[in-house]
Amino acid sequence: MLSRIWAQQRRLIYFPSPGPVPYVVGARDVVLETEDGIRLGAWYFPAGRTAVLVCNGNGGDRSMRAPLAAALNRLGYSVLLFDYRGYGGNPGSPTEDGLAADARAARAWLDAQPDVDRIAYFGESLGAAVAIGLAMQRPPAALVLRSPFTSLSDVAAVHYPWLPARRLLLDRYPSIERIASVSAPLLVIAGDRDDIVPEALSRRLYDAAGEPKRYVVIRGAGHNDADLLDGPQMLDEVDRWLNQSRE
Repeated sequence: MLSRIWAQQRRLIYFPSPGPVPYVVGARDVVLETEDGIRLGAWYFPAGRTAVLVCNGNGGDRSMRAPLAAALNRLGYSVLLFDYRGYGGNPGSPTEDGLAADARAARAWLDAQPDVDRIAYFGESLGAAVAIGLAMQRPPAALVLRSPFTSLSDVAAVHYPWLPARRLLLDRYPSIERIASVSAPLLVIAGDRDDIVPEALSRRLYDAAGEPKRYVVIRGAGHNDADLLDGPQMLDEVDRWLNQSRE
């Protein structure tokens, strides 16, 4: 049984939509080119000279983050939404190394935009781990992590306590080992009713990070609740942090 789980484990981690991605008003279609030759579908929502690169969680596609992009747009931020390999009709299959390469391609695309002079990262859940990895290589102006975890093995231990996850996992996302190396101003947002990534894991990751940093709990919010997608408290905290990090 363990050998079967080991062989199929990525199906328990990544839940991509097959595509095609539905059209969203106001989105500009762009294509990202990864270093290993994969072309990724993405949307750019231009607004101000600060751009927010959004690293999605492990499910669905970029259309699910369109409300977040629209809300950040209204606050004056440009936004880049992209789908990882294997998501939203993109070629390839998701892996930890692959998602890291995809995020680098997204950052490279934003670097080439003449209307952008400041780039922040917003990572949700699994995407928070992707954003942390990217921040180590290409530091952002600010880093926002929504429902981040310490490591994928810690999350697996919560949901599959009978599995030797630390020995089985191919993709580990060891954010707790990386966060101290991130120098960007850090905002962590967590829901106190999150039953996918328990708030305690987000708090542990935050505690391991350096200053400047801020920790925000959204009361009554679960992992996939609207309050953690584009809720007013979350947006207010993000806006305040992005403005404060200019100083």
